[in-house]
Amino acid sequence: MTQFEIHTLETAPKASRPLLEDSLKAFGRIPGLHATMAEAPALLEGYKVLHKLFAEETSFDKDELTVVWQTINVEHECHYCVPAHTGIAKMMKVDDAISEALRNETPLPNAHLEALRTFTLRVVRGRGDVTDAEVEAFLEAGFTNRQILEVVLGVAQKVMSNYTNHLAQTPIDKMMQGFAWTRKTADAAE
Repeated sequence: MTQFEIHTLETAPKASRPLLEDSLKAFGRIPGLHATMAEAPALLEGYKVLHKLFAEETSFDKDELTVVWQTINVEHECHYCVPAHTGIAKMMKVDDAISEALRNETPLPNAHLEALRTFTLRVVRGRGDVTDAEVEAFLEAGFTNRQILEVVLGVAQKVMSNYTNHLAQTPIDKMMQGFAWTRKTADAAE
């Protein structure tokens, strides 16, 4: 299997260095995902732009952001992103019950969040091809047409990170290792 370098400021391609410097300023460290993506500066920049747009410009609150992110991470069985977003959810002060339900694929604390998880899964599994009934159920749960498209933005962001982590086998960052995760059952993905 191809080995991907976990870049530092010194080893990264020149175009990635300012992006890694921004990560260092924002997090006090360079996350392994960013260090891996640095091999392809356009990928790293695109990921960071999509992350900012999804996290800061959508109409989702912190719980809803977490539901979209983790639903996709768990569906894609991303060994890196599930622990990372567990830690991020803690930093965002998302109720641990939400994180645990997402990680373990058990019912969420309320029907609104469950509708968001269900719709997000339908978008991912159907590659955007969802039924009118699935859209209607999402809207009836209190979501909007805008949020249908914002789920697509979240999927785009997570495809970039989840696929990169699968291809590169990105090591889990030390500070997130306590949140290591593996899917509980093979049936959960069906």
